[in-house]
Amino acid sequence: MSNFRFYRMLTVTKKEFIHIKRDKPSMIISFILPIMMLMIFGFAVNTDVTDVELGIYDPSGTYESKMLIDAFIHADYFIDTMRLTSVGRLEEAIEKGDIKVGLILPKDFATSILRGEEANIQILVDGSDPTIARTAIQYALLISNHYNLNLKTSIRQAGVKASPMVLYNPTLESAKFNIPGVVGLILQNITIILTALAMVREKELGTIEQLIMTPVTSFELIMGKLIPYIIIGIYDFVIVMILSRLVFGVLVAGSFLELSLLGLIFLIGALSMGMLVSTIAKNQGQAIQATLAFLLPSVLLSGFMFPRQSMPRFIQYISATFPITHFLIILRGIIIKGVSITYLWSATVAMLCIIFVLIGITTVSFNKRLD
Repeated sequence: MSNFRFYRMLTVTKKEFIHIKRDKPSMIISFILPIMMLMIFGFAVNTDVTDVELGIYDPSGTYESKMLIDAFIHADYFIDTMRLTSVGRLEEAIEKGDIKVGLILPKDFATSILRGEEANIQILVDGSDPTIARTAIQYALLISNHYNLNLKTSIRQAGVKASPMVLYNPTLESAKFNIPGVVGLILQNITIILTALAMVREKELGTIEQLIMTPVTSFELIMGKLIPYIIIGIYDFVIVMILSRLVFGVLVAGSFLELSLLGLIFLIGALSMGMLVSTIAKNQGQAIQATLAFLLPSVLLSGFMFPRQSMPRFIQYISATFPITHFLIILRGIIIKGVSITYLWSATVAMLCIIFVLIGITTVSFNKRLD
């Protein structure tokens, strides 16, 4: 410490600031990224469950039934998403993921209320997300009790009796919700990191220029680099699915073939993202920074941890640009609900469109760098 000189330390500090100023990725990470993360995650990281999609089947169509429906949709917990003409269509809407909760009123609802008899209403709840399901059941029971209190203060009525029924996951096990999400994140994170680092490593070592000088074409080079990671991704997918069944008891309720096919498509999208990162990053440090800058929002905004319907609309639009957001819907739909790809066509089409755009951008960017 006797040789310590304050001015020398200041000189080194000044040099480091100059380095940060000249390094654009460091400038973005230091000054812009914290503001972006606060603005996005501050709105998105929210454990409150609101705006739950509600489907209603009301064969009664009377003033009394309308009063109960108004109590549900004016409580700020549910969104009146659609009116169904049969119980079958309501169940189909839950299978497709269009609604999370179904409210079924009996045909003689008004008659029972006016006679002072108890009117039974059924609450069908999508149990694939236990957090939303538990909260929705509590909301539905509270609203029904409040409706009964209003009836008893005006006229003598027995009121309504709400009977919740949880579909797909009756015991509301968290593992059945979390494990499919973890499968998607493992596929995405491992593949992107490995691909990005491998490409940047070639750039640092200068070996990619040597490959360009050989008769190997750009397409052969890209495919030759990607095939090992496709095989690794398939291996990871199979291992994770086997362990999910053996260790956590999570079974695939739907078609494993459809799940594997869509998983392979998602894997190709993740590889494209890894290659895109490699075209932007100049070294492995930048590749890791860029990968983390992408992976963190994809984890928090995709619906893996927090319900997307409770996020502000503009955050939902941002999260819809991540392939993992749609792949999680597919994973949970096939694994938990056991539905086929025909019920998941909207999520499948959205994922395919994003992946095609990613592949296009990556191909153009990578070919430009090779040239």
